[in-house]
Amino acid sequence: MDSHSVIFLKPLAIGLLAASIAACGGDSDRDPAPSEPSRVQDQRTFTADEASLPFEALEGHDSASRWWGVRPNGAGYRMEVPENWNGKLVMYAHGYRGEGETLTVSNPSLRGWFLDNGYAWAASSYSTNYYDVRTGVEDTNELALAFNEIASANGRELDTPSKIYITGHSMGGHVTAAAIEQETYDTANNVVHYDGAVPMCGVVADTLEFNYLAWFTMAAQHLAHTADNNVPPLESVPATNFDADAINAVLWEEVPSPSALGTPTAEGEKMMAISRHLSGGERPIADIGFRTYYWNIVMGTGGRDGTVNGILADNLTGNADVTYQFDNDPALTAEEQAFNDTILRVEENPAANGPRSDGLRWIPVVNGEFTIPVVSLQGLGDLYVPFRHAQVYRERAAANGSDTWLVQRALRSPGHCDFTQEEQETAFADMINWEQNSVKPAGDEILDPAVVADPDYGCQFTSEDRPGLPACL
Repeated sequence: MDSHSVIFLKPLAIGLLAASIAACGGDSDRDPAPSEPSRVQDQRTFTADEASLPFEALEGHDSASRWWGVRPNGAGYRMEVPENWNGKLVMYAHGYRGEGETLTVSNPSLRGWFLDNGYAWAASSYSTNYYDVRTGVEDTNELALAFNEIASANGRELDTPSKIYITGHSMGGHVTAAAIEQETYDTANNVVHYDGAVPMCGVVADTLEFNYLAWFTMAAQHLAHTADNNVPPLESVPATNFDADAINAVLWEEVPSPSALGTPTAEGEKMMAISRHLSGGERPIADIGFRTYYWNIVMGTGGRDGTVNGILADNLTGNADVTYQFDNDPALTAEEQAFNDTILRVEENPAANGPRSDGLRWIPVVNGEFTIPVVSLQGLGDLYVPFRHAQVYRERAAANGSDTWLVQRALRSPGHCDFTQEEQETAFADMINWEQNSVKPAGDEILDPAVVADPDYGCQFTSEDRPGLPACL
């Protein structure tokens, strides 16, 4: 029988708090510590949609226990444990939920696979919306730690999970990658030591995402203005005069729509080359991804400041060190040089996302410091969370000696998170086989430009050709 409940968990950060007090010493005459900067996100309120929490049994799994409710932190949750539970738990981290006040939970796309193979799963709505990965990590971990209490309150006594894995899509891929980082283990208030992870289409290079969006939209505005003075010039960040319609009129003969690829103008072809260079270099599917509706999603971020909609207290993004190119030749033409010389330059401000005394950074970092099996999926055509994330993830993992724990797969998909069920299930099953049986799966070379530029790159792990895309041989 289905049930739902609100379970109160004892505070989990007592040890961290005690350590903080000890570190401060006992001198009451010392000057008080400076206050932490405030941010807009801390003033927002959110409420879980309790009516949407109940969920139906999956065909063939009527006997599985299904529980839902609202945690003390305000996050909604769902949890499912098959009758023949194998003692292992998978945490699912959902993607970006927008800017509304209502919190919702998603069932994982791998739900059927989990139940078929005896795994329990749980998913949190998180207690906030916006791009709040800090809350995503904390609330996902808090729910994992409450697994046995929730089961017991619903009449099912279970052993503590022998293994806990984590997976997620998009922003949830960021949650997944951040949750297994050493810095997270050192600074989170709710700590879970995961045994394996599968980030999918994830923001696995953390704040690179917001720099990339700034680089992209700044370039689009400057390129369009250079070609047509009727387009407002890029004169400041945030670009308060950002006009996507005016930019589109210069760069597109037909603007991308949900049902059709766009047709770029000659200037739009230059922007496509800029995009290709910024998003991961020459590779198959990249130009098709540029022409998808995700162009409009990316351009929808234009003109914003660098606080990530109030997640940070100060501007993060900058393009001072970016070289914009109209082709694949690293040598700059006179036209490219002129573009780079005249575009507005802004210094990046990493300190806007510095370490904090109260837990994780506001945007948790992915330094590439982990010691568990990770199988990561990234789409070659994804314009929104581009392939460059996979490359930076590899570079950071190699720099920290963690690259032997990282297997990456490039998929020939044109959009964001548009992976087949088979591609996702195979990745998770391969991670499990690696973690449980020490059979390390194969992956793709990510950093060699010649390999990545091959027309058949990504074919090895792409389960089926997408309509309208070049077929694998």
